[in-house]
Amino acid sequence: MSTAEQSQENNVQPSDQDDEKILDAASIDNNANLDVILNIPVEVSLELGRTKMDLRDLLQLGQGSVVELERMIDEPLDVLVNGTLVAHGEVVVVDNKFGIRLTDIVSPEKRVQSFSS
Repeated sequence: MSTAEQSQENNVQPSDQDDEKILDAASIDNNANLDVILNIPVEVSLELGRTKMDLRDLLQLGQGSVVELERMIDEPLDVLVNGTLVAHGEVVVVDNKFGIRLTDIVSPEKRVQSFSS
C-alpha cells in the first residue's frame, strides 16, 4: 500500500516534512548525475595564431625557421575546449608556467552556433 493510500485510509495528510524528504532524495539523484557529468575530462587549449602556407614552404622549414602568424601581438588568444571557442584571454606566467587570464567569455548562444557550423 502506498503512502498516499495509507494517508487517505487513516485520514492523515502527508506533512511538509515528507515533501522535503522527497525533494532531498530528488536533489541527491540530480547531484549524483551532475557529479558524473562534472567528472568528464575535457581538453583545454590556447590558440596563439594561424597561418597558411604551401606544402613546399612547409617542407623547407628547419630548426630556427620562423613562421609568421596572422594574429597581431596585442590580440587576445583563443581559449578552446574540445576544439570549441569558449573564451579569449592574455598570457600570464604562474609559478614558471604559462597561464591565461580570461578577458572575454563567448556567449552560450555563439558556442551553440559553432556546433552547427
